[in-house]
Order: sequence, then C-alpha cells, then structure tokens
Amino acid sequence: MDVRQHKIYYILFFACVGGYCWLLLSVNQIASPETGVCLVKHVTGIPCPSCGSTRSVLSLMQGKPAEAFYWNPFGFIILTTMILVPIWIVRDIIKKQNSLFHFYQKMESLVQRKSIYLPAILLVIINWVWNIMKSL
Repeated sequence: MDVRQHKIYYILFFACVGGYCWLLLSVNQIASPETGVCLVKHVTGIPCPSCGSTRSVLSLMQGKPAEAFYWNPFGFIILTTMILVPIWIVRDIIKKQNSLFHFYQKMESLVQRKSIYLPAILLVIINWVWNIMKSL
C-alpha cells in the first residue's frame, strides 16, 4: 500500500465510523435528526442538499424505503457505502489487495468526465430544490 492508498482507506474508515456514531446518537435520541448538524440550515434557515440524510438512513434501517426516499435519496448511497466500505477494507487487508483503492481511482476518473459530473450536479441541485420545497 502506498501513502495515498493509506490516506484514502483511513478517511473512508473514519467517515464510516463517524457515520455509525452519528446514527447511534440519533437512534438513542441523544442527537435529534430534526435539530441536525447542518451549518447551512443553521446559518441560512435553508436546508442543504444532504439535509434529511440521517432520517433517510434510519428509515432504510427500519425497512421503510419509500420514507427513506422522501427524506433524501442520498440515504441509499450513504447506507450502501457505510455497509460496503468497512467490509471491503477488511477484505483488502486480509487478502493483501488494493481493490477498493483501484475502485476509488476508477470512480475518481469517471466523475471527472463532463458527461458524468454535469448530470450529477443537476441531480444534486434538483434534490436541493426538493429539500427546500419539503422544508426539511
């Protein structure tokens, strides 16, 4: 493993750990998803494109995909990432491979294509407008 690969694995691992900690706090109602941690919403009063993601992930974990989609479609991507990445990292460590890093590099080069990033930006904007209309 090179230094860049180590950094990516650490960042992804600790992002997942942080996500699980946030979900644990939200489930135990220590941190309320309604109050949230969104700086954009606290400063402007307007929800950001990722507002509702915690409620979306919690809805998915309760087996409510329609409700999850309503809160924020990004929740599907977030939960899938939170499940797969730690398993993938452990698999790479055990098998002494770097398949996750190669996947990351492929995705990184893919999203640099105009034909990918422009529709992705459009989807984020559409989701943001929908979040504003829902008053999340």
